[in-house]
Amino acid sequence: MLMLIEAALAVTALVVALWLKPWRMLQGPLLTPALAAMALMPWMWLLPQHMPQGLQIQLSGASLLVLVLGWPLAVLVLAWVGLAVWVIGHNDAVTVLSQWVWIGLAPATITLGIGPLLRRWLPPNPFVYTLGRGFLGTAAAVFLSGILLEMLHRLVGGALQEQVLIARWLMAWGDAFLTGMFTAIFVAFAPQWLATWSDERYLKPAKH
Repeated sequence: MLMLIEAALAVTALVVALWLKPWRMLQGPLLTPALAAMALMPWMWLLPQHMPQGLQIQLSGASLLVLVLGWPLAVLVLAWVGLAVWVIGHNDAVTVLSQWVWIGLAPATITLGIGPLLRRWLPPNPFVYTLGRGFLGTAAAVFLSGILLEMLHRLVGGALQEQVLIARWLMAWGDAFLTGMFTAIFVAFAPQWLATWSDERYLKPAKH
């Protein structure tokens, strides 16, 4: 049952992303970070397979990918990452599908939803972007993805374990630190690598 839900979510996200034709954005400066993500993220997702048993540190990177590439192109890159993890790693297709959905697509989609909320309720300045979208937004997106997964497990007959939720909460902050750091660096030195950044919006003089 859970696998069917995950497959439906994955197919829906992929179809929507393909319909938006995001590869057109690769004609500009986003080609470099897209290729870098395709080369590096599979190894980040494979990290738990090479760590001692019981020490499963799983970073997502999906929120950063959305900030850099936008949601549609991020979905396609995440599809490549999932495929690479399946081919290179030793997990079966069902496990990789779950990883793709809950480590990749879910936090990426939640990150997409956080953006309009921050734009609606908070002032447009670089601090709000880097802290709100890069740091706190990532922590929220990754943790909410974990909660959704645990709730689905419970709906299909599993048990909701408090220790698992605590672990997901702690892991979310690792992703938040990573995304917040790179977001701040890109804002300062390479804003052209952030599809969700706008000089006109975030750097325009405040109106008095």
